[in-house]
Amino acid sequence: MVQPIVLYPDPILKKVCRPADWRDPQVQQVAQDLVDTMQAGPGVGVAAPQIGHDLRIFVVDVTPKHPGHGLLVLLNPEMVGKEGSVTGREGCLSIPDFTASVRRFSKILVQAQDLQGNQRILESEGFEAVCLQHELDHLDGILFLDRVSCLKTDVFRRKGVQPRFDPQEYPQGAQS
Repeated sequence: MVQPIVLYPDPILKKVCRPADWRDPQVQQVAQDLVDTMQAGPGVGVAAPQIGHDLRIFVVDVTPKHPGHGLLVLLNPEMVGKEGSVTGREGCLSIPDFTASVRRFSKILVQAQDLQGNQRILESEGFEAVCLQHELDHLDGILFLDRVSCLKTDVFRRKGVQPRFDPQEYPQGAQS
């Protein structure tokens, strides 16, 4: 079922999420809700805290516009390898007022479980790798604004959107 996106400054967005057990029916439902929510919206990824759950689950699908693995539903993911760097403009469904220039690894290796409890190792690069890192951050209570070098020069207000907060007052790096 499509769920509403939790918006900053909701405290769940700054919370470190707890492990997800694939055998738990709630985990299966949250995973389905994440897929439905992502497919109904403009984003290419959604993490559990963005729909109000402190579980280590996210979904990403950058295809067909970008190369990638297709629909990924990942439980308890962790980055186990990384190389290179790339800086690009990022936005977030939970912070719809702004985009920012963020530096990420250009190629990563992620270990995770699927919905059947199978271990997966994914090698990803380019836009998909950036999206995976963005969603991984959500599970650790990190928002893309936490990765910005300088709020004054690297954060951009979306055109036609009245911001709900001033990025200069954003508690950059604050973990709760």
